Amino acid sequence: MRIRQAHASALRIASLSAASMCAAIAWAQDAAPAAVDGAVAAEAAKAWFDTGRLGLLLAVAVASACIIAGIVIARLGGSVRIRRIAALEAIDEAVGRATEMGRPVLFVPGIQDMNDIQTVAGITVLGRVAKTAAEYDAQLEVPTARSLVMTAARETVQSAHYAAGRPETYSEGRINYITDEQFGYVAYLSGKMVRDKPAACFYMGAFYAESLVLAENGNAIGAIQVAGTAEPSQLPFFVAACDYTLLGEEFFAASAYLSGERDQLGSIRGQDIGKLLVAASIVVGCAMATYASIALAFGGS
Repeated sequence: MRIRQAHASALRIASLSAASMCAAIAWAQDAAPAAVDGAVAAEAAKAWFDTGRLGLLLAVAVASACIIAGIVIARLGGSVRIRRIAALEAIDEAVGRATEMGRPVLFVPGIQDMNDIQTVAGITVLGRVAKTAAEYDAQLEVPTARSLVMTAARETVQSAHYAAGRPETYSEGRINYITDEQFGYVAYLSGKMVRDKPAACFYMGAFYAESLVLAENGNAIGAIQVAGTAEPSQLPFFVAACDYTLLGEEFFAASAYLSGERDQLGSIRGQDIGKLLVAASIVVGCAMATYASIALAFGGS
């Protein structure tokens, strides 16, 4: 009898121990996600502000302050003159030469769509070229590689003719969509240049492998060529084969340069000042880091 009671007590103790162990495991499983969530929350709170990128924040703040100051100074009547850009000054010369020779003006706005900032900058230059062509009564041809660019070019050229006071000379048929294919578009342009022999060729936009093909064809027919792009790999070809080239940021500054609006000119001046300050801070920082490393090396020895 006593043996049976002891055996029953042992079974009860074993069952209670197993139940306690299961409860402990369940509690640990429930507590683990909470601990992980707490660690993640602590890490998120810890990384709310990355002090390692404080220098970038200061650079952005300085550049923004310089741009705002440049615009305010321009509005208050301060000096906002920027240097002369020869490629933009040559627009009147090129269009005037085409008028004297009785030959057309060819404007190529690149091969990208309107979502490319280089195309937008090219369309801005097109407005000035179209206005000059309308004033001189020159024939302007604008073949495009994107349908949306064609629509924007037509609106720009039409507005330029109205601004020049000669809306009757606007011809929509001279601004056409050719094809989206890169070298199909280039083949059309090459043939057109050989047949029509334009006296002035403008290449303003995003260009790639076709840049040298277009520039060499224009050079072969004796046209005045003005190019502008922000593609570093294509600038050497335009510089070698064209008469005038807009280099990098000159291309994007064309809008302010041609319009003469004080807000835009002030913005460009502020950007230049901001870049100068950031560059100076980089130089000073490098010099200080170099001095500290040299001092540490000599101090340790």
